[in-house]
Amino acid sequence: MSATESLSRIIALLPPERLLLRPVELAAYESDGLTAFRTRPLAVAVPETADEVIAIVRLCHELKLPFVARGSGTSLSGGSLPIADGIVIALNRLNRILKLDPAQRIAVVQPGVINTQVTAAAAPFGLHYAPDPSSQTICTIGGNVAFNSGGAHCLKYGMTSNHVLGIKAVLATGEVVEWGGGSRERLGPDWCGLFTGNEGLFGIALEITLQLLPKAGCFHTVLAGYRTLEQAGDAVSAVVASGLLPGAIEIMDALALEAAVAAVHAEYPPGCEAVLIVELEGPREVVAIERERLDAILAASSPVEMRPARDADERLAIWKGRKSAFSAVGRLSPDFIVQDGVVPRRRLGEALRRIAEMSRETGIRVANVFHAGDGNLHPLILFDGREAGALHRAEDLAGRILKMCVEMGGSITGEHGIGVEKRDFLGDMFTPDEIDCMQRLRAAFDPLGIANPGKMFPGSEAPSLSHVGLHPLEKAGVISRE
Repeated sequence: MSATESLSRIIALLPPERLLLRPVELAAYESDGLTAFRTRPLAVAVPETADEVIAIVRLCHELKLPFVARGSGTSLSGGSLPIADGIVIALNRLNRILKLDPAQRIAVVQPGVINTQVTAAAAPFGLHYAPDPSSQTICTIGGNVAFNSGGAHCLKYGMTSNHVLGIKAVLATGEVVEWGGGSRERLGPDWCGLFTGNEGLFGIALEITLQLLPKAGCFHTVLAGYRTLEQAGDAVSAVVASGLLPGAIEIMDALALEAAVAAVHAEYPPGCEAVLIVELEGPREVVAIERERLDAILAASSPVEMRPARDADERLAIWKGRKSAFSAVGRLSPDFIVQDGVVPRRRLGEALRRIAEMSRETGIRVANVFHAGDGNLHPLILFDGREAGALHRAEDLAGRILKMCVEMGGSITGEHGIGVEKRDFLGDMFTPDEIDCMQRLRAAFDPLGIANPGKMFPGSEAPSLSHVGLHPLEKAGVISRE
């Protein structure tokens, strides 16, 4: 069936204003957070109900039409890039919290609900939703489920998969399934765990049941500055070895600090190569005891300065600088790649030294921001896309960092997923038989391969092209990177 005939069938499912076809309407959907890649889709469907999503997916299966589900488009691995001959199913209008049960401590939400909105709704009952990715004020729960997002507090609370109790989804075949529910006790296969992190290759979540946790009674947040990254890394090792389980342990290097200062006017101890953020949380009596141990450990780690947050405002100011780091780097460089790899915690210092060596060898600046507690690195590789070959040199460096993570016994992703960016590195981490098993599992949910094709697996048909040089809006004089 031709593209025109396929579109005519889709047009019959939605009002005209909710099927985007004009180039100016499609432009916003050409890229996600990985802006070095882009493709214009055939159309963008904007459903407002679960039934509309189901009808669209069933039609796509009938027509063998590729589709990509998309929320806020914050994916940093190209996970929600469109397909040139397919459609985007935009889920932002499925944004209702369907149920909030404080007694059972659950929330049932649609996929377009923003991450922080769950906690805002639960806060009057003394509850919160724990996963907190840096994009949490923008990213959607559906996207968090697709990529098993983490966040600064995943050290203590785990990833999205640890908080999903139930899922209602439409598979790529059009079949509607319901797994799990409000209970924390599971019987049989963990279908919710399997679906969470599937990167949109199985289908689309329509309703997600999330567990809510009691809000911490007390916080103790400490910012400590160090002369070297190694000292900050040693402090992390000392905290972990003590048996303390902080809610979060984060490190930012000098370049990341410079960016945060420029963007949100964050204040950090002068003359530091690294800043460590450690946060304890829990019942007031427990934190009162643990803070004495933590402060003593950090004081013994030779910091340039220690700054415990004296109140909620100071705590929020500390986290504002950390949460802004990714976007803040745009103040230092017109383009950057956010990489996402994992190394064993005991090898953090070695990994950072090797990244610094690679940076010097290539002449490419790298800012480091990472979840030190679980070894999840986020090196920010800075380049200028207007320079010939700059993107490819940055990508080569990103690839070297990923290979280093695997060599150290780590992973090519901690929370951003594989998407387009890392699919060629999947073979460095898994054997051909293991990848074949994954592909057969995907085929069980999507035998036609129409759900988010071209993602995750090496050798897939590229869904988009690398963008080199000026963005079309720059060429037209509409925007500037200066």
